[in-house]
Amino acid sequence: QVQLVESGGGLVQTGGSLRLSCAASGRTFSMYSMGWFRQAPGKEREFVAAIWRDGRMTYYADSVKGRFTISRDNAKNMVYLQMNSLKPEDTAVYYCAAGPRPQPVRSGYEFWGQGTQVTVSS
Repeated sequence: QVQLVESGGGLVQTGGSLRLSCAASGRTFSMYSMGWFRQAPGKEREFVAAIWRDGRMTYYADSVKGRFTISRDNAKNMVYLQMNSLKPEDTAVYYCAAGPRPQPVRSGYEFWGQGTQVTVSS
């Protein structure tokens, strides 16, 4: 069992940056691949980024590639999402998730956090 708690969301202007954090409980954190998803009002939850258990491989949605960076610190049970050059269309609730492999689909993840709101003003 893994419990996830996101933080770091907020209001930022277009072109600004935010760093989201996800704190995981449990000693098995390093056994899980981690993903970030987001859900805007009236839209489906979509994949943003994912990272392998050891952090060596990362994956990104085309919409965020080159602007967002996912990373993890297994010693601290933390995963991060650095978001730069933010756009109004990045506005959403952002969720971190844990699963056996870094897949770009919701069904690939077993555990989810409650989400943190990111709002980008134009």
